[in-house]
Amino acid sequence: MTVRIRERSFGGVEAFSQNPGADIVDRRSFLSAGIALSGASALSAASYERVSGANERVGVGFIGFGLIGKRHVLDFKSQADADLVALAEVHRGRLDEGAALMGSDVKKHTDFRRLLDDRDVQGVVVSTPDHWHALMTMLACAAGKDVYVEKPLTLFVREGRWMSDVAQHTKRVVQVGTQQRSGRHYQRARQLIKEGHLGRIVSVRVEVARNIFPGFGSPRDQEPPAELDWDLWLGPAPKRPYNPNRAIYHFRWFWDYSGGQTTNWGAHSFDIVDWVISLDKLRGISSSGGRFCLQDNGETPDLQDALFEFDGWNAIWSMRECACGETPRFPLTFFGTKGSLGISRQGFKVTPDLDVPPASLIPQFVSHPIGGPLTVKASGQRRFRTEGFEDKSGDDRAQFVDHVRNFLDCVKSRKQPLSDLESAHRAVTACHLANLSLRLGRKLRWDAAREEIVGDAEAAKSLVRPYRQPWDRELKAMGVG
Repeated sequence: MTVRIRERSFGGVEAFSQNPGADIVDRRSFLSAGIALSGASALSAASYERVSGANERVGVGFIGFGLIGKRHVLDFKSQADADLVALAEVHRGRLDEGAALMGSDVKKHTDFRRLLDDRDVQGVVVSTPDHWHALMTMLACAAGKDVYVEKPLTLFVREGRWMSDVAQHTKRVVQVGTQQRSGRHYQRARQLIKEGHLGRIVSVRVEVARNIFPGFGSPRDQEPPAELDWDLWLGPAPKRPYNPNRAIYHFRWFWDYSGGQTTNWGAHSFDIVDWVISLDKLRGISSSGGRFCLQDNGETPDLQDALFEFDGWNAIWSMRECACGETPRFPLTFFGTKGSLGISRQGFKVTPDLDVPPASLIPQFVSHPIGGPLTVKASGQRRFRTEGFEDKSGDDRAQFVDHVRNFLDCVKSRKQPLSDLESAHRAVTACHLANLSLRLGRKLRWDAAREEIVGDAEAAKSLVRPYRQPWDRELKAMGVG
């Protein structure tokens, strides 16, 4: 799709698709001149309010009806002010199933570009494979739509900056699907840490583990199912033969479309880390691992450990796909000078550190020989450096619903949503850099202010990937890429 500008009677514009090869209005001049596209290719807040019923109801279109897409349909359907208008899906069976769930009046599209043309759609929910998230979000913004886009935000680092620039220039509301921010207990835990309940944060640990040995097999390449538009599913990704493991659900274990568990689950936890203490001072990343055990045609690691260096603190990412043992109770733990806070979608626990003289912690297998350190015996009642307690109020279903509610409210108010683009960009950038360090086999130095890899030209080239034709032309039309 290319997007051209055409006047609307109510002062906005209409975005509509054209065949490849048709004339393209180059948006680079708009962006480079610093002119917000909301005055040219999107509905501004003022013009949105002039649309009949905009203050009461929001027309929502959905792109993608997979596992998370179905969840979003149900959650938006539960909101009294959301009109479920349209669904776009490249798998015709899923398209029919999703439309039936949404209601009899829903418009069905096998090509998402038709959905973006629809004036009845004010908000677009992008629940596609990861490699589509950035481009669909930018095209929706350019077409005058607000966007709820699933995580991980991007497939490679530069996409995040493009998305942020386009959303800013078009004045669109973009909510990222990191729903944990809408968890009430996550909000309470964040406040505790910011108020100094743990003291100074010195370390963060992120951990996920499961055992799916021996893996998902290695089916042969074959003709795609008749009900699937494989070429449109691939979109900007490289042209590949259809393989069942590259398509529905399992796509996330292939570098063409995703970054494995690091961008899948890691993006959720690092999003919370950024929200609590910010990732804006990231300066070094080293990662190791590989696909060592799983016997299938997947590509992303089944074992990975990564160290992230910041100013005054470190973060550790540890992932296992082929060995589990005792499942980590908390996938995310903050460690401070007063204690720790482990958190999951079910709740969190503060574990205080004992407040004892340092000398009391010196090992005492026997008494130290002459000249050794003097130990001090603890006396009196045990004291702790902070208050310990446990919160079991987590409700992951409520997090999804509240996140949808936040998006709809921001569509109306034009306020910044809870999961903003810049923060999501920082979080997934850390994940991408960990994967890049693993694949190159060396440590990377990162200039967070400039968003550049320092002193490694080969690694720097991997911050961006080419889009397959004709989708590369869409970037140029929007003045990015």
